[in-house]
Order: sequence, then structure tokens, then C-alpha cells
Amino acid sequence: MKDVAGTPDTAPNAGKFQDPALTARGEPRAHVALSRPDTLWFNTGTLCNIECANCYILSSPTNDALVYITEAEVAEYLDQIETRQWPVREIAFTGGEPFMNPEMIGMARAALARGYDVLILTNAMRPMMRQHMRDGIEALNADFPGKMTFRISVDHWSEALHDEERGKGAFARTLEGMDWLQDAGVHMAVAGRTVWNESETEGRAGYARLFEARGYAIDAQDPGATVLFPEMDESAEVPEITTACWDILGKSPRDVMCASSRMVVKRKGAARPAVLACTLLPYAPEFELGETLAEAERNVALNHPHCAKFCVLGGASCSA
Repeated sequence: MKDVAGTPDTAPNAGKFQDPALTARGEPRAHVALSRPDTLWFNTGTLCNIECANCYILSSPTNDALVYITEAEVAEYLDQIETRQWPVREIAFTGGEPFMNPEMIGMARAALARGYDVLILTNAMRPMMRQHMRDGIEALNADFPGKMTFRISVDHWSEALHDEERGKGAFARTLEGMDWLQDAGVHMAVAGRTVWNESETEGRAGYARLFEARGYAIDAQDPGATVLFPEMDESAEVPEITTACWDILGKSPRDVMCASSRMVVKRKGAARPAVLACTLLPYAPEFELGETLAEAERNVALNHPHCAKFCVLGGASCSA
């Protein structure tokens, strides 16, 4: 897992992540098989009600590079799960802001009706708080109790640092949405970030104080309930992952996110959705596997800085 020596004049990762088979040093690049498909993600579209300072997918009120996926398209992929006999447990929705998509409630219901757990990533702000969305959420929670989790983006436990990322007033509006979800009995989790060089212990203690003060039934010490994501900086110098790295790091390819999940997106102008290897790389063409789940069963080369920093070395996963 040795790295190429750099110089002050060399761009970060220069010469790396070029060949899906070999690293810059000519060593065999690590690949990951879809060994345990547990989660199928749907990107509901890149439109969002806010524009964050450091959004990995560049969501905004104007970015429609990924357009709204429909309930009918989601249902088609749910059919494919059954045809392929994938042992999927969870259907997850991300954006953009999923509640910008007018068919969000219908898509969630389609997955819940087939027995899947549903995870929805949201900022819990105005799109979710529109009356017809709240009515739909309450109906889903009543019809499928305990089967749905909302993971709320709370970048930092403090208002000042959260708003630094998401805009003035964002923290208060998100807490308003979380208060409503708590009162409605909807199960919540939180996604935070580690960009502020705070230790994990300090960060989790801050979230614990916030949850206790608000009465939220969220465990700040549980990495599945309070997910603290490492930052995804493509310009950061990171090592390439070779086949030898698994033994060196004491890890298994089965631990990496692309061993257990795929994401469906609908690109602007495309006739059909496509299946991607990774939720974090929606714009990287080399991680697009085809239009069907059958095509998406092939191995994935760990040929991107995010593969190393976020997944293998960071140990992060987008799934619950």
C-alpha cells in the first residue's frame, strides 16, 4: 500500500487512480465483489432546497443533473431485486433533498409494502414539512411501524458550525423538523461531519448534549444512529488500495460499501435510470455499471480517492 513519492510541484495523487487493474506503482489494484447485497439506494434527484458549502453531490435549487426518479422506475428495480434474488434488507433514498421529489411518499410506500426497511436521508426542512408530505409520512409510519428511519443531516451539534455549512437559520429549521418527527413517532438517526478537526469523543459528546436537550431518542454513541462521515476531498493525497492492503489493514473486501450496496440514478436526458457502484460517485462514468441490477453484479475496482479515504481507510458506510 506504498504511495508514490511527491514533490511540491506534483499535484495530489498525480499518476494515481488511472488504471482499473494496476496502481501507479504497477501493483494489482484491489477489487470488490458484490458479495452481500444488503441495500439498494435510489437517488431521488439532485435538486435541493439549500446549497451547502461542501456538498459532495453539488445539490442545489438549480442542479438537476440527476432528475427526479419515479415510483414506477423504483418499482421496476424492486422487481429486479426479486428476479435476481438479492438478499436486500433495506431500500434507501438520498438526494438532493428527497422530499423535493413529488413521488417520495409513493416510492417509500412501494418499498415498505414489499417488506423492506426504508432509510430516507433528509435535511428535515421545508420540503419535508409541507402538509401533504407530513400527512404521507404519518400514514407510512402508521401502516409500517418500525420499518422506516429518517437520517437527518446535522453537520455539527452546534448551531454556528452547522449554519456555517448550510446557511444562516438552517439549524433552527432542521430542529423544527426533527421536533415534528419526534412527536410523530418516526425513528430518527443523524448524519454529521468531521470537517472541524474535532475528536470523535468530543463530537459524540456534543451530539449527546443536543439530543438530551431536545428529547430526541437517538444514541450519540452508536455509529449506526449518529454517523460521523469523514470529509471527501478529491485533492487530498491518499494511497491507492492494492490487493495486499486487505491483510496489511486487517480488513476484508466484504467490509467495503460496494460489497453490499448499489445506487440507482436518473441522469438528465437519459431514457432510463442507471445503476452505480457507489453512492459517493454519481458523476464518475467509470462507476456506472449499466441499466440493470444484473449488469451491476460485476466487481468494482477501487480506482478513486474516495475508495481509499472514505471507505477503506475511513471505514465509513452510507447504509444504516
